[in-house]
Amino acid sequence: MEALTDNKNRTASNVRTIFVKNGGNLGTQGSASHNFSQLGIIKVDKKEISDEQILELAIEAGAEECISRDDYHEIQCAMNEIYNVKKNLEKTIANFISTEIEWVPLNSVDVAKDRVETAIEFLETLEDDDDVQNVYSNINFGNN
Repeated sequence: MEALTDNKNRTASNVRTIFVKNGGNLGTQGSASHNFSQLGIIKVDKKEISDEQILELAIEAGAEECISRDDYHEIQCAMNEIYNVKKNLEKTIANFISTEIEWVPLNSVDVAKDRVETAIEFLETLEDDDDVQNVYSNINFGNN
């Protein structure tokens, strides 16, 4: 989770309360970061380019990974290379959905079917806090 605040104590208290109300507890700063890798993520609408073309283009642009999702292509690169990779992609692609630095999970954890709704509500509650900017999770909802 990433937060941006003018009052660190208020934000920590709010986030801690959200965790406790949902049966968890807030770890210390950085206690979960070893489960994630910070990467540059560039998203391109599938209407812009085919699966085969984007894979070849991403490799040539210096990306580490290219994943074709349902509606978009996700190009992953080292966060310090995101500018160069995007600059190379712009030679062929005109429109991008987004270009961001994100925390990508190294391993995913499956959630039991009876806990999926609870997990989603917890993540949504965190996202709804005014000071919370981004919420990242290693929860896999797809195998239930």
